[in-house]
Amino acid sequence: MTVRSFRELKAREEPITVLTCYDYLFAQILEEEGVDMILVGDSLGQVVMGYESTLPVTVNDMVHHAKAVRRGAPRSFTVVDLPFLSYQASDAEALHSAGRILKETGAHAVKLEGGNEDTCRTIERLVRAGIPVMGHLGFVPQSVHMFGGSLVQGRDPEGANDLLDRSRALEEAGCFSIVLELVEGSVAGNVTRALSIPTIGIGAGAECDGQVLVLPDALGLNPGFNPRFLKRFAELADLSRRGVRSYIAEVKGRTFPGPEHTFGPEA
Repeated sequence: MTVRSFRELKAREEPITVLTCYDYLFAQILEEEGVDMILVGDSLGQVVMGYESTLPVTVNDMVHHAKAVRRGAPRSFTVVDLPFLSYQASDAEALHSAGRILKETGAHAVKLEGGNEDTCRTIERLVRAGIPVMGHLGFVPQSVHMFGGSLVQGRDPEGANDLLDRSRALEEAGCFSIVLELVEGSVAGNVTRALSIPTIGIGAGAECDGQVLVLPDALGLNPGFNPRFLKRFAELADLSRRGVRSYIAEVKGRTFPGPEHTFGPEA
């Protein structure tokens, strides 16, 4: 997959599959099963590191996890989030952060949030430097305190028009794709039809060009997280608990390790 490939998928009306992943072993599975794009999201702050939001995540954190993903999925198109305050202060800082991520991880693109004039100028600078950029509109987690929570965007005419204007601005700035998060479904559809670049939805309905979910959420590893947009395609938390209980019971009962797990004197 390349940046051009995603435009071609949109043109063919072939849905684009994206999953957010943070580690080597799951990255291997995603590549083996043929997902179109892997996103190393700053949501690792909550999913992996236990923070309440994405705000504490650093560029070092993103590089560390993106390296692991790339080792597990070296042939997959990989996008890495630019974390909070790694690109907002200046274009020079954004270029340094994005360049470092691509150089140190081997990822193919970066993603950043927002669609105002400053953000578009930053995107233009990155694209001129040869760095592919994915945009992110709707609910943008790095601005969670300004939103006052995870709220659906575009439910009023003013908000819908603003999303459309910002999406066009991101396309003009050079984004190769845009994530739409928590956007009213028909509004996301209007944005999708207005753009020549693909939209990737999460909580934005079926009219987007593709879909993304956080892999641990999709596999049921976070059973306490139940937003309307999430479908769990497996229940690994229950399976993992049963496995842990079995391990504890067998060790306590001295049935593990058995003879078949024990080394004898022979070579």
